[in-house]
Amino acid sequence: MSEVAEPVEDQAVAMDFLARLGATMLAAGYPVNIVRLALQRTARAYGFSCPMLVLPNFIQIGDVDRTRMVREESPVRFDQTFPLGNLVRTAHRGGISAAAGSAELDRILALPPPYPAWVGVIGYALQSIAYGLMLQPVPISMIAAAGLGVVVGVLRRFAGPLLGLRYLLPAVCAFVVTLTLFGLEKLLDVGHFDLRGLIAPLVAFLPGVAITLGVIESATGEIVSGSARLVAGLMQLAQLALGIVIAIQLVGLTSAEITDRTGNFFGPWAPWLGLVVLAIGIKLEHGPPRQFLPWLVLILFVSYASQRVTALAIGGYISGFGGGLALMLCALALSRRPNMPALQTILAPGFWLLVPSSVGLIGITEITSGASSQSVIAMLASMISIALGFQVALAIWNSIPKRDWIDDDSRT
Repeated sequence: MSEVAEPVEDQAVAMDFLARLGATMLAAGYPVNIVRLALQRTARAYGFSCPMLVLPNFIQIGDVDRTRMVREESPVRFDQTFPLGNLVRTAHRGGISAAAGSAELDRILALPPPYPAWVGVIGYALQSIAYGLMLQPVPISMIAAAGLGVVVGVLRRFAGPLLGLRYLLPAVCAFVVTLTLFGLEKLLDVGHFDLRGLIAPLVAFLPGVAITLGVIESATGEIVSGSARLVAGLMQLAQLALGIVIAIQLVGLTSAEITDRTGNFFGPWAPWLGLVVLAIGIKLEHGPPRQFLPWLVLILFVSYASQRVTALAIGGYISGFGGGLALMLCALALSRRPNMPALQTILAPGFWLLVPSSVGLIGITEITSGASSQSVIAMLASMISIALGFQVALAIWNSIPKRDWIDDDSRT
């Protein structure tokens, strides 16, 4: 293949576009191997090839004489991943010029949120209620999930954009939620303080996407990127645990007073209602297209049903294997449909339902407070079962003859 099939000026414009496109894909949560593949094919469509380095938050394209380096700091919103996916598929076929592609990328990044900020806060509160229905559907937990969900939603909307606070937000929100919930319970003298009640308001900070991408990248040979994402996910869990532990110490609780109990006041239908509420909350907070809503509900039901069946057949801490297996296969199939976002975007809502991070959060907190010596085993078993389910699903999918997703014309 000819190294340069365009004028140098046009190639420079193309390299700028490729670097920005790759950085935006990384910010949207694309695995690095998919980003590299898309950029290589886009470069060939423009008539040239060049060396490129792709890391989870850094892109470098070109050689020593002519290079472009971009680092994307701002994450891409869920609603923006849909037009971004269309741009990626159009660009790698050469269906848009580099200049027009760069302009389209500017348009996508400048899209305003689909709903006002207060609607997003309501959406997050609904998600908190939904997780309460699935994890501990009792009246006091539902009230706490709704109220603290509003508090965390406000903090995320108005404090999250501040760069200095963004990286401290998991610990800050964990501290506020724990201090408020356990402080009120101590004033009411309830006699026990349940860790499970903390999970629902803090679901946004459970590092499901980071761990998902880490597993996908590690399974496809991207060890450096996969390891980096997994470490980042564990660090976020540690931040949550730190905020919780500091608040517990301020409230003055002993390890004997801290429990992890389950209860169901409303009946067996409560978790299934929670799935519907969760879908509505995701729609209000993240604003995916209306036509994606049925697929979102499908992903949630497949994830939860598979986890429940596996829990009955094998056991609770290993239930993530069946949930991860079914979720990955379902997401891979859906990702080949037209107008679908990136695979990991489809995976994210279902992965949160598998609750590996919730078990990990409880485990780390119990270890720190001295409440359980078996927490490490429980946490690792949960994480590994999810990873194994994903890896088996990828192996099954890759063994089925099919066209590569990035060349599938049905996705245009």
